[in-house]
Amino acid sequence: MSVSLIILVVIAVFIGALSRSTFGFGEAVVSMPLLALLSLDLHISISLIGLVGLTVALFTAVSGWSYVDRPALIRLVIGALAGIPLGILLVVKLPETIITIALGFFLLVYGTYSFSKHLCSNEHIQARLKNKFWALPAGLISGILGSAYNSHGVPVVVYGTLRRWEPQRFRGTLQAHFLISGIFIVAGQALGGLWTKEVFILYGYSFPVIVHATVLGVFIQRRIPNEKFERYVFLLLVVLGTVLLMNGAQSL
Repeated sequence: MSVSLIILVVIAVFIGALSRSTFGFGEAVVSMPLLALLSLDLHISISLIGLVGLTVALFTAVSGWSYVDRPALIRLVIGALAGIPLGILLVVKLPETIITIALGFFLLVYGTYSFSKHLCSNEHIQARLKNKFWALPAGLISGILGSAYNSHGVPVVVYGTLRRWEPQRFRGTLQAHFLISGIFIVAGQALGGLWTKEVFILYGYSFPVIVHATVLGVFIQRRIPNEKFERYVFLLLVVLGTVLLMNGAQSL
């Protein structure tokens, strides 16, 4: 690997880690397309971002543990454990482009709809998803997408916004879920033969910027007003959906 490639990979990791530590999600959807632009092997990218996500979750989960919705977390993790083996199979059998375009379209539509509705409504929006059962399928899809493409944040983010979690509970529950499921996802990727020497070389170079991105992200998120946090989440979903669609279109 050339020095220039390593520097660009580290920059991509920093941007993704900053998104995760600030909003609680987004590192894979941000970093994976950037790594694809560098023509980095897909399996190396998946394994690297899996380790990065687990590291950020480890750093941030402790501070937000008191805000975690524990019943929802248990259901999310149970679903994720069932989905992880399916995701390992999916990454081998199904073309990445199909998943990328489908995820991008969903995020763009859902983010645009929710952001527009949030702007048009002056009243407090009550929780629309009260049945706690939906944490199980959200966790299942999270496990599948997490082990296959490190996109395990998407279903949990959608679930959290539909439950109308306040920012502290939103971030705390997401990070706790990512920490627990991330351990199994990374282990599954290792057992699936996705780990290589190059993965650990890139992770070693990226570790210092992961730490800096985490500290900076926590600093930023503490200064985001609670009443604006959900709006920023929906806006970020629109941006990430657009990025995924553009990346998928280029792969066709």
